[in-house]
Order: sequence, then structure tokens, then C-alpha cells
Amino acid sequence: MLRFEDKIEKYIERFSLMEKNALYLVALSGGADSVSLLLVLKKLGYRVEACHCNFHLRGEESIRDEKFCEQLCMSENIPFHHVHFDTKSYSELHHVSIEMAARNLRYSYFESLRKDLNADAICVAHHQEDSVETIIINLIRGTGIKGLRGILPKNGNIIRPLLGVNRSEIEEYLSTLNQEFVIDRTNLIDDVVRNKIRLNIIPLLEQINPRVKDNIFKTSTYLDDVYQIAEGFIEDYISHRDDIGLLRKGSQSYGSVGFKSILGFPKPQLLLYHILKEFGFNSIVSEEVLRNIQQNVIGRIWYSKTHEVLIDRDVLLIEPIEHTVLNPIKIPEGGTYVYNGHKFKFSVLNIESDFNLAKENDHITIDFSHLSWPLIIRPIKNSDRFVPFGMKGSKLVSDYLTDRKVSLFDKRRQLVLTDKEDQIIWLVGHRIADRYKVNKDTKSVLDVHLV
Repeated sequence: MLRFEDKIEKYIERFSLMEKNALYLVALSGGADSVSLLLVLKKLGYRVEACHCNFHLRGEESIRDEKFCEQLCMSENIPFHHVHFDTKSYSELHHVSIEMAARNLRYSYFESLRKDLNADAICVAHHQEDSVETIIINLIRGTGIKGLRGILPKNGNIIRPLLGVNRSEIEEYLSTLNQEFVIDRTNLIDDVVRNKIRLNIIPLLEQINPRVKDNIFKTSTYLDDVYQIAEGFIEDYISHRDDIGLLRKGSQSYGSVGFKSILGFPKPQLLLYHILKEFGFNSIVSEEVLRNIQQNVIGRIWYSKTHEVLIDRDVLLIEPIEHTVLNPIKIPEGGTYVYNGHKFKFSVLNIESDFNLAKENDHITIDFSHLSWPLIIRPIKNSDRFVPFGMKGSKLVSDYLTDRKVSLFDKRRQLVLTDKEDQIIWLVGHRIADRYKVNKDTKSVLDVHLV
């Protein structure tokens, strides 16, 4: 049987977690897991520094743990960093549980310290039982293959070198070193979900099969392989479809997915979830979206914290949620004006013999004599009506755009050019109003170019 140090080294090498010449922070609580992690990494020759969080949740025990960690690092000649948090106040302010508050504070501090020290990664002491507990939690809450993989060896700047060993191996290792550690008594009370699973459910499962933890952990590694294969297959499918576009503009991400590609995939819901999860949507939303597509429901929208997804005519559209309210701008005279990222160039021209009438959607020529200044550029309103060029009766702008198969997202961005009486002159990028068209009596025109 491999020694504890050898087992950790092989696990690190298997997943390429660490390099000997790099610097790593070790999250040190004082418990058996983190103490063993700190000591074994040092013995294996890795450059480590310890970081400890005092959440002030357990009175004197919190102070005891901090002093223990500081003394341990001093005796091992390991640099020690520590921070204090008012966890309860954070929990109340952000309306999250104490457990979530501690987690947010802990990882935010770790990452900030990592950047300050230019460290390569943060090592945390999750082991096999932690992963098994996570799998059971996810299974209870409802999860797909991703959640059944448990805790991963690496997630961004977080690495977990102890996932290849279990709790008994950790305690045995510390015993051989005659190394003490502190005990968090809250872990012995079944007052939160993870503790209930650790103290009640797993022992019950072990009565059925003593190797249940090993078997669950091993199964999770198989499922991770399946997940990676499935992800690769989906990515390959997406890359070969012309009607799937997933792109990023600066810090914003957008997406469009044709129904043909969705329904043509062997497992449409799996494809949808793979795409939508990147925009903050869960599996429940992906199931609802697919059901509405199959039922030919058009126009429904779902929201995540950052994005909204719309079922359009034959495509699924995904865009960032816009919080900006656009105010109208006045155009008092000719010139160049910028509005919501669009540049408009206004020029007053006299009609000469060689005059050419602009006919493009983004370039119009209108009769100057019919204009009442100042002109105004603004977003459309629900009540907007106009008489499109070449027509007799008025039409709601929203109906006109619907007839032109403009998506709801694009409708909300649609701009109009009006006169001072709020009469629509131009549905920007589409059509002018009929009363402003150039005729044989026109002497001068306003040339408007959307650059």
C-alpha cells in the first residue's frame, strides 16, 4: 500500500494540480484535514503559505483555532495570514445563510490574497467523504450528471490535493506524525444538511454496504468521464451548426440557437441545458423552453440574474438584461449626433439636377419643407403609429415590425426619428413616413445617414 505522501503526490501528478516551483496558499482551519494538507504539501517540497479565516461564530473556540494555526505555522516555519469576519452581519445584510456567508467571505479573501501574493492557486482540504456528501446533497436536491461528479480536483484557482484519500487515512497520517489538530464541535451536531448526511445517512448506508463511500466516489469518477465525453460531443455538434451562434462582446455574452438544431439533436434538453447554463439558467428552465418550442409557443421570455432568453419564430435568442433607460435627444440643426452607440449624420441639401435620392434602410432623404424642428430621436412607444411610405392608412409601429419579423428584443431597441410634435418621420433602419417623401415640388431635403 502506498504511503500517504506518495498517494497525494500521485494524485497531484494525475490531474496536473501543482508544480514544485510555484507558490500555493493553503486554507488552514486547524482541523485534521487542513493540517494534514499543509504538512504533506510541505513534506513533498511544495512552496506553501497558510491562510486562516476567523468567522467569530464559535466564541472562544474561534480564537483557539486561530492561535493553534498561528503556532503550527510558526513551528513549521510557514508564513501565516489571517483575517477576521463579522459573518452574522454579512449574512443579515446579504440575506444569505450563515454557511453561505462564510463561504462567500472565505473564497473572496482567498482570491484577494492569492492575487496580492502572486500565488498560483489556493489549496483546500476536501477529501473523498466530502465529495460523497456533496453527491448525496445534489442527488437529494435534484441534479444531472454534472452534480453527480461530486467535488472536482480543480475549479479555477481552487485545487484539492486530498480528494484521493479518505478521512481515516488523514487521521492515521497525523497520528504517525504525532500531530495534534482542533475539533470543530459544530460538525458533530446534525443541524445542517451536510451534517445530517455525514452523521445519519451515510452510517445507515454503511450498514447495507460498508464500502458505500468508496463505491459512490468511484462511480462519481466514472460519471465525470461520461460528462467530459458528452460535453465534447455537444461542443462538436455546436461548432458544425450554422444556426447556432454563441458570442461575447466585451463583458457581455449573447446567443442564438435555431430550432432546427435543437430538435435535431439526439437529446434536445441536454443541448439546451449545456447552452443555457452558461447564461445563468438552470435545468428547469431548459426543460420549459424545450416544451414551449415543441408546442410552437412564440414570444415567451425567461430570466436569469444576468440574461433573458426569448422564443422567437424559429430561433431561441439570448441577450444580457438591459437596465439602461434611454432618454430622447433633440436635433436642433444639421450635424452629427451619437445616440445609444449609433451615429446619425444630418445634412440639409438643395435639389440639383444631379441629385440622387437615398433609398437604403440606413440612409434616407426626406422633404425639408414638411419638418418642424427640433427633431427628436427616441425609442419606440407602445402607442406609436405612422403611415409607412407608399401606404394610405396608419399602422401601429409594433404591428409593422411584427410583419417584418423583427424579434421582441430588436423591437425594444427600435428607434424613431420624430418632429417636435412627436410625429414619426422615420422608423430608423426601416422606413420613412409617407408624408415626408420627396416629390416633384420638393426644393430642399434633409439627408439622414445612420453611419
